[in-house]
Amino acid sequence: MKRIWSKGVSALLVSIMVGGLLISCTNSSGNGDNGEGAEGENSYKLKILHNWNGSNGSDAMTPVEEVIKEKTGVTLEWEYTKGSETEKVNQIFATQDLPDIYTGPAWGGELDGIIKAAKEGQLVDISEKLKDYPNLSKSIAEENVPPALYEKAINAYDGKKYLLLQNQPATNEDGMDWLYGFYVRKDIAEKVGVDPQSVVTKDDFYNFLKKIKDANLQENGQPVFPLGGFSNGWALGIGNTMFYSGASYVDKGDGTVEHNFFTKGYEEYTLFYRKLVEEGLMDPEAFTQTDPIAKEKINQGRIAILAAHYPAILDASKEYVSSHPGSDYIPLGPLERADVEPDRPVDLGIQGNNVTAITKNCKGACVDAALKFLDFMASDEGFMLARYGVQGVHWDMKDGKPVANQEWFDKFSTDTNMKLRKNEGISIGLESITGLDRINSAAGGDIWAEQERLEAMENARKILRPNGIHVITAYNPGDVITKAPEWEMLKPSMDRMGDAWKEAVFAKSDEAAMSIINELREQLRKTGYDKAMQFTNENLKGKDVVTVQMPN
Repeated sequence: MKRIWSKGVSALLVSIMVGGLLISCTNSSGNGDNGEGAEGENSYKLKILHNWNGSNGSDAMTPVEEVIKEKTGVTLEWEYTKGSETEKVNQIFATQDLPDIYTGPAWGGELDGIIKAAKEGQLVDISEKLKDYPNLSKSIAEENVPPALYEKAINAYDGKKYLLLQNQPATNEDGMDWLYGFYVRKDIAEKVGVDPQSVVTKDDFYNFLKKIKDANLQENGQPVFPLGGFSNGWALGIGNTMFYSGASYVDKGDGTVEHNFFTKGYEEYTLFYRKLVEEGLMDPEAFTQTDPIAKEKINQGRIAILAAHYPAILDASKEYVSSHPGSDYIPLGPLERADVEPDRPVDLGIQGNNVTAITKNCKGACVDAALKFLDFMASDEGFMLARYGVQGVHWDMKDGKPVANQEWFDKFSTDTNMKLRKNEGISIGLESITGLDRINSAAGGDIWAEQERLEAMENARKILRPNGIHVITAYNPGDVITKAPEWEMLKPSMDRMGDAWKEAVFAKSDEAAMSIINELREQLRKTGYDKAMQFTNENLKGKDVVTVQMPN
């Protein structure tokens, strides 16, 4: 899984960092830790770090935040991440430039960093207080958390509780399939005479890119790149499923697993992408550009095929499509999946996308203010406030279901950069802290989605999911290996994999590319990989293990 905040309407928030840190938990009248507000009510200013690259919010307090202040006494000061989430989480604890509340990705190096902080006493233990906050308690109940994640991140501190899991689907009905894939502009596919659904194999994909390049397409005097992505290369690497099963750890066929970095399929995947770069079939800036630059290229009509999930593509291309009818992005394929039966449902690791914690910067009554705020956001009222806006203003209940008010629906439908929506308090990051995801089972779905968007999503689903989906509930070896005695020494080498792959993709030759991969393989072995994998396989015996996965 990667970047659920980069997943969908709430997923693609694009931001600048807020400079400086406010003193945490100050009250509106300046009366110290008691928080005695002007009207005799506790009133706290809490700083939240929303650790998702590209997220942003409003320039002023929003109507949604006014309701939150009224209900909880809390005023929010946001900080948004621009750049690596893993680097950011490590930075705040290294420098002690801490927010009151941290919320960020529930996987990878970001999760490892926040777990490390918990074990080092950098976070607040909330175990004794949870009984007073039922919505938060429910979100981390064992039955509501994927088993490996529960062991690794929630129940890993000798009875203490530091982390909250957010956005875990409450029911199967609430599980969101973001429809990751390669999407081509319909008009370009027509120009080069290729049916997008005929692109199935890796050779088909390569030849399609070649046809687009050979067509010498231009927009406003600038070349159209055959293939592109969003910031920092997201999500160009999803083509890996054409070369191996897509999971980080693959079945060796003897009852054990191996990291995909050591497989032949990984080598072929790397060299395939190197060929795309070498032959000018991919935007050479794709792995270094910022999100605004990536979106500018999309809005200029300069990207023929985009790799990402569909909501992100629909949002980013909306302005261009509105002025160029027929330029909608539509899915390729579905592309072949290596080592997977053709009729197998798509395996998706749908799990909560956020972990949230209160840092040690928040003390005393501040902790209670933070928990009161978080518990409210995890209530049904807070859940719908974050996603729909203010009841009676932006939406109303009709026949027991939330329905968008037409005035605001019309305004938001032309809000191509989402600025208006953010100024109202929707899509500013509050969705990340609303407990279990019950968007369909308890709420009313995406009430702001236009009919055209819903139809586009449904059409893409029919193409990309002909055999349906399978929600993964098995153990992820990546969660288990972090408990190996060698992990601390091994982790820096593991963290290098992504960078090494990019370096190999831009290497001057196949030999140079493989040299980069093999050097890191050797480094991994020297820093304890073999023993850590032995530990992992021993601890996975008898368990259902994730060895096939598609991006979600």
